[in-house]
Formats: sequence, C-alpha cells, structure tokens
Amino acid sequence: MPDPTVSITDEIIKREIPVGSRVIDLGCGDGRLLKLLQQEHQCDIQGVELDDEEFLKALRRGVPVVRGDLDEGLQNIPDNSFDFAVMSQTLQQLRYPVEVLEQILRVARKVLVVIPNFAYWKIRLQVLFSGRAPITAELPYDWHDTPNLHLMTMHDFRDLEKKGKFRIVKELPIIGEKSVDRAVWANLRARTVLYILERAEH
Repeated sequence: MPDPTVSITDEIIKREIPVGSRVIDLGCGDGRLLKLLQQEHQCDIQGVELDDEEFLKALRRGVPVVRGDLDEGLQNIPDNSFDFAVMSQTLQQLRYPVEVLEQILRVARKVLVVIPNFAYWKIRLQVLFSGRAPITAELPYDWHDTPNLHLMTMHDFRDLEKKGKFRIVKELPIIGEKSVDRAVWANLRARTVLYILERAEH
C-alpha cells in the first residue's frame, strides 16, 4: 500500500527513475522515497543521512542507510556503483556543492537534484513588502537557525553548469502540484525545481 505521506516531489522523482535501477539517496531523511522506489520500482536502494533522528527513522522503515556528511566526500563508494543518485532539498545545505556534485557523478551515472527556487514569486513579495528574510514551505526557517547555506534561483543553477564537470539534461519546474516542462515564467512561478544531471564529456 502506498505511503500516504509521500510528497508530490517524491512522486515526480519516482517517475524519472526506471524500474530496477540502483539508487542512492544522499540526505535521504526518513527514507520514504527510497522505500517507495524499492516497493513500487523494485530498485536496489541505499541511503546516506547525517541527522541522527532521521537516520533512525530510515532504519525503522527498513531502509539500508549509513550516517555520513556529504561535505566530507564519498571516498568509500566505488565508481559507477549506482544508476541514479538523488539529492532532494540538500544541495543548498552543503558547504561545497559543486565539488559534491562532481563526486556524486563519479559514483552514479545521473543525479536528480531538487532545489528550492529563491526567485519564486511569493518569496519576492515577502522580501518586497516585509523587508525581512522570507519563510515559505520550502524554506521554513528563521534566518538565524536555517541549515541552508546557499540560496539560488533557476538562473543561478543554470550558471552552475559552467563551473562543474556536469551538464543539465532535464529541468522540471514544480509549479503547484505538478512538474511542467518548458513552463512560461518558470523562474517566477516554480516553488522548487528538479534537475537531472550527468557527467560532462570534456
């Protein structure tokens, strides 16, 4: 029976991962997405999580998970161990996002990255009218206790492609309760965005 707490983002990610894939979720939280992929797509799964409470939740869910700090690298994972890596709402919390992305693409053929879009119209209005750091469902923290180190827009992430050894193969803005390919004014309308990246051939 499907988990009723699975988010729309998890469902969109699931659609992008073929049945039977080898998947690692970096910053897997309580393991809901990995369990969904295991049960519905027969994926071979692995989680990595730093937070103690979320790590224990994933274990109780029956998800294979290890504790790890992504900023310290993925040296213990062999090259090409996975078909897909997932990093959902985690990249903006890392100290070295470009370096970590390159490490991920050493161990996985493709990576699915979900980021909160700082150019979303509700965020712009909050800053314009309140003059304060915005708080939204995707960025639900006060400025002084947020885990987010880097805030970015869709334009910023596209520019990141020029700095790293990877390329964007798909961009899916999440608008409302669905992903929309080639949406008009996407950088204004999207709350979050799913990017699929692969290694760049230089």
